[in-house]
This record gives sequence, C-alpha cells and structure tokens, in this order.
Amino acid sequence: MRIIAGKFRSRVLQAPKGLETRPTSDRLRETLFNILSPRIEGAKFADLYAGSGAVGIEALSRGADFVWFAEREPKATLAIRANVAALKLQGGYAIEDRSVGKLLNGMVQNARSMDIVFLDPPYESGDEYRATLDFLAHNHETILAPNAIVIAEHSRKLPPSEKHGALTRYRLLEQGDAALSFYAIAQE
Repeated sequence: MRIIAGKFRSRVLQAPKGLETRPTSDRLRETLFNILSPRIEGAKFADLYAGSGAVGIEALSRGADFVWFAEREPKATLAIRANVAALKLQGGYAIEDRSVGKLLNGMVQNARSMDIVFLDPPYESGDEYRATLDFLAHNHETILAPNAIVIAEHSRKLPPSEKHGALTRYRLLEQGDAALSFYAIAQE
C-alpha cells in the first residue's frame, strides 16, 4: 500500500496483519481523492474504522489541516501509529483507539466540527453503518461543518440506506466489489 499523491507521495504504508481489517484499495482511494480534491486543502477530516489509516494519511498528504483516526482493533491501531511515525508527523492528527462512538461523543462534547467524514466499517456490519450515520445525522449541527460531506465505503451488494435523518445520499460510485456512498445534509 502506498500514498498516492501529495507531500508523502509513493511512501509505503504498513497494513495490519490478519483478516480483521480490509484496506481500501489504492484504486478506490485514488478515485475518492480525485472527487475530494477541491475540498481537501485545509479540511478537518475524520477517518472512522481507520484500519491502517491509509485514507486519513492520504488526506494529510494532500493538505488536510487535521485528521481524526478512530480504530479499536489493536493491530490496526499499531499500524496507524507506525505509519504516522514513519512519516515523522509531529501533529495535525489524533488517534482514538477505543471506538468510533468515543471519538464522535467527544467531538460533540467539545463542539468540534468536521468537513469530511470517511467511514469504512467491516462490510457485513450493517449496524455500524446505521449507528454511525444516524449519530452524524442527529448531531450534524454540532459536529458537521456547513457543507460537510460523509462518505461510506461499503460492499456494492450491501449499500447503506439512502437517508439517515438529515443525511441524504447524493452520489453512489461503484468500483469492483466496493462502492462509495456520498452523503450531505439535506437542504431545507
């Protein structure tokens, strides 16, 4: 796995060993960041269910101001820490190693907002998709910046719902067995 573009371009990333995580493919990451390119510079970015941290690190490489990583699987958390250490990152990120819920609840309590949220739970975890998207929709006024977007990576065969409270899917991109659902707050 390599960083595709930006200041860390071509640097190799570690992935956690074992089958507990499924890294986002380089091709899908490239497609994602081609879409996000006008929004990434200076963005506050969350990489939820981060695995190796490749998506969040790609965001930092391309100019995101800050990235929150949330990952509770110990091998994956070690990979994220090893990857940011190898890149000699001195700041601009935080790692929550307990759960996505802990990170999001902390953001609500501290009134921190995000411009871009990427979530990639295990494909078969419909409850994780639902709970996270519903939480973001319910707390959008506190933790989502105006015009924020939420992207869910999922199996093309198991897409999350088109609507979660105030969040509405406005784009579905399929690539191989994977897909990306793009959500925004419905304008009233």
